[in-house]
Amino acid sequence: MKSSNKALGLTVAGILAAGLSVGVNAVPNQPTEWEKCAGIAKAGANDCGALDGSHGCAGKSKADNLPNEWLYVPAGTCEKITGGEVKAVKPAKS
Repeated sequence: MKSSNKALGLTVAGILAAGLSVGVNAVPNQPTEWEKCAGIAKAGANDCGALDGSHGCAGKSKADNLPNEWLYVPAGTCEKITGGEVKAVKPAKS
């Protein structure tokens, strides 16, 4: 009985150690640049004014994935999102 408890304890310890090492490596670095990515914002979840000037505030998008509504995403991400189109790039704040 004692040997099975020891084996179980070692197994659990190994799983926890593996999980902790994966968690540390899974955190991405802080982006150095952001892209203004149009066509991916959900209704009411855009980052700022519409590209066509129809409104000037965040959260005003009326439907999902409109081509004039945008979100900031880390540089290199927009092209990976279906429907995303890079409209501008800006440096991240230090």
